[in-house]
Parts: sequence; C-alpha cells; structure tokens
Amino acid sequence: MAKLRKFVSYRRPERAYTRRSKFREKSYIKANPVLKVVRFNMGDPNKKFDYTLHLISTIGMQIRHNAIEAARQTSNKILEEDAGKNGYFMRIRIYPHHILRENPLASGAGADRMSTGMQLSFGKPIGAAARIRSGQILFEISVNKEHLGVGKEAMRRIKHKIPCKTTLRTIENKKS
Repeated sequence: MAKLRKFVSYRRPERAYTRRSKFREKSYIKANPVLKVVRFNMGDPNKKFDYTLHLISTIGMQIRHNAIEAARQTSNKILEEDAGKNGYFMRIRIYPHHILRENPLASGAGADRMSTGMQLSFGKPIGAAARIRSGQILFEISVNKEHLGVGKEAMRRIKHKIPCKTTLRTIENKKS
C-alpha cells in the first residue's frame, strides 16, 4: 500500500477546486476516493442540553478526512464512556468536499518508461479534504452541566488531532 504523503503538501487552500459533481460528465475527477468519516452526528439529537461547546478555527486551511475521523473517534469514545449514549450530542460541522490529487513521479532505474513528468499532470485522486475559513465552527458538542468537564476534555482531544489553531467557545443554552 502506498505511504500517506505529509500533510504539509495539502495544508494551504491554494490548489484548484476539484469538487465532485453528481453529473459525471461535469465532474473533471471521475473517481471519488472513499470518505473515511463514518458519521457526522453522534449521540442524542432530539434532547435539549444545558451547554453547547464550539471548536472554532483561527486560521483558514484544509483538513484531511483521516484527521477528521481520528478526532471524531477519540472524542466520541470519551463522551460515550462518561456521559452514556444519550447524554451528549456531537456534530461535525465540516465536510471534506475537496479532492486531493497527486501526480506520482518515479525516480531511479526504469523511471523514464513509466513517468510522463509534468505532461498531463492533473494527478490521481488520493483523498479528500475539508476547506475551512478563519472563524468557522469545526465541531459542536452539546452536554448537560454535570458532563461539561467531559465535553471540554473531548474538545481538547479533538484539538490534538486537528492540524490548525483553534479556540473553544462555551454557550449556555436558555431553557424555554
């Protein structure tokens, strides 16, 4: 299996926008890579909670789908263990639409027979990324007062998996 390329190659959103289209003839990228993010909503969406925590990006960049899935797994595990399956609601507020491409260049013996260099160098799809702006909400967790510390710990774990600077905002929901 091919080695995953360093993220520094894809961090800045300067590459051409290559979204997939539902109409195949309008989509320049014909094959879509499999999205690694399994679920975008976890917990109980119908329940009213006391607090909502938002993880907000402070810079604009791209985040790969495997980083989003890693953040989801670590935070969901701690929330499920401490608050229970219905004691929280977590939502991923970003979606990886952008297809990342790579033009593989071979080096070494025999490379001249398989590589075309920079001729026709659009590249093959290798993954997907979410393009985020400065001030955009990345993750949202809703919890009751007794699980507020667990929600903050889950957000701290998400911060370690996401490759950008973030801030945490706590909002107290009004009871109506």
